[in-house]
Amino acid sequence: MARGLISWAWLRKPYCIQARFSYLRMKYLFFSWLAVFISSWVVYVQYSSYTELCRGHECKKTICDKYRRGVIDGSACSSLCDKDTLYLGKCLSSKPNNQVRSPTFSPLSPPPTSLRKWLAPVPQVYTGSWGDLEGVIKCQMGDILQYDLGADMEPRKEAMLFDKPTKGTSVEKFKEMVFSYLKAKVGEQANLQDLANLVLSVADSNKDGHISLPEAKSAWALLQLNEVLLMVILQDKEHTPKLLGFCGNLYVAEKVEYTSLYGLHLPWLLELWIPSGVRRSMDQWFTPSWPRKAKIFIGLLELVEDVFHGPFGNFLMCDVSATNFGYNEKHDLKAVDLRRVVPEAAFREAMRDRHCDVDADCVYGADCSTSCDLTKRRCSTDVIQPNLAKACRMLKDYILRGAPLDVREELEKQLYSCMALKGSADQMEMEHSLILNNLKTLLWKKISNTKDS
Repeated sequence: MARGLISWAWLRKPYCIQARFSYLRMKYLFFSWLAVFISSWVVYVQYSSYTELCRGHECKKTICDKYRRGVIDGSACSSLCDKDTLYLGKCLSSKPNNQVRSPTFSPLSPPPTSLRKWLAPVPQVYTGSWGDLEGVIKCQMGDILQYDLGADMEPRKEAMLFDKPTKGTSVEKFKEMVFSYLKAKVGEQANLQDLANLVLSVADSNKDGHISLPEAKSAWALLQLNEVLLMVILQDKEHTPKLLGFCGNLYVAEKVEYTSLYGLHLPWLLELWIPSGVRRSMDQWFTPSWPRKAKIFIGLLELVEDVFHGPFGNFLMCDVSATNFGYNEKHDLKAVDLRRVVPEAAFREAMRDRHCDVDADCVYGADCSTSCDLTKRRCSTDVIQPNLAKACRMLKDYILRGAPLDVREELEKQLYSCMALKGSADQMEMEHSLILNNLKTLLWKKISNTKDS
């Protein structure tokens, strides 16, 4: 009897093993199918984003069609549309790190009307070659059909981009339009006419001393783009990319060799699976040598000076993110995206009319905020933190990692003093300047005799 039971157990054992293997195989197949499904979905979403953001042929077709019909003109039009010497190369808009982030507002309150003009659409960004020049081409696809599911449930066309100035507008009238627009944008400035003259000199793309109607339409469209205005204002500053040319609202800017302060570039598919905390740690490891990082940081401090104490008023940096800055082969810092650097005058005017219930209602972008006056239910006009404090906060870990021991303690002390700055720079001018100069002096003193600097 016992022998029979043993034989029966031996007969059942292969069946149990077989059943277990079948279960494991089914489990493996299920998770394999799930992984394939998720990966396919991610690739589809990314490809859809790519096709939406990278439509270079449509951009060129739209711009060149308006150029050939005599609607617009500019220094890059002939090269782009007639001679084919201006090429749209690799699309950069598909990379997550190169997508321009939209400003944030409280979900309970829409953006102020006076700041809506700063919410420009995300541009298409391409590498470009223009003869012997290497640049970055940015194209605004605005004059296209937008589907607005309103009451009529019908697609309707956006307002024409190149509708101003209208036919018959004199040059003097156009100059008045430019002056009034700039006054509304940067506020009352003693040298505002000089800024208007700068814009008009850019508008005269063929440098013949006259501004044609197509040139004026292009210049007016470009004026709506905050980044272009900053390029004109800071054209003599080394940390701002140069405006090389334009056609309509497509423009070519100086190429920045390294478009990220961190040296590690991963395929976008791999980026999706890396936790943000691990990614930040990886970023800090793959950076230039410390003397070169110090030079980059000094460049950021100089840009803060250029932007706030500019020749045509003060500007606020409302998105101080590492993705908005890069550097060249000499490790001089360059701004990659200036879309969120806004005139202080416009910011104050917007916040003055802003209704609020909590401080979160008084926010523009990622880094510009004021406090809510609960007695008046209005936002105050004074920004909480100056540009310098935001810059120090962004690059604190960047500059402290690898810092020499003989300067690390003093550098960390000065960085925390910098990050603690409150209020606008005008309110604490002396302390602001003292901290900025102390940081620059400390870093320059340490790296001035090193080969890496």
